[in-house]
Amino acid sequence: QVQLVESGGGLVQPGNSLRLSCATSGFTFSNYYMSWVRQTPGKGLEWVSTIYSDGRTTLYIDSVKGRFTISRDNAKDTVYLQMNSLKPEDTAVYYCYYASANRDYWGQGTQVTVSS
Repeated sequence: QVQLVESGGGLVQPGNSLRLSCATSGFTFSNYYMSWVRQTPGKGLEWVSTIYSDGRTTLYIDSVKGRFTISRDNAKDTVYLQMNSLKPEDTAVYYCYYASANRDYWGQGTQVTVSS
């Protein structure tokens, strides 16, 4: 059974940092690209970042480039999102995600709130 479990969200002030983790099980983690997406009531679902299976290639939405870093530990079947210099517009529920040949898989999400 595939499981993706996010953690690390919370309430932080603008300019501060958070590190999200997504622990996975039930599939061969090292074979798949992994992504983070976020959802807000106003913008809907927004792709944030993707990391290739070997961890060497990373992609980011322009609004987080230079502030967020995606990484993975294939020995721990875990993907991370280091978020620095957080802004109020980063407030969202963050989900980790991957797509197998048959379907998409999502975690339950973790809330990130950036507010003074």
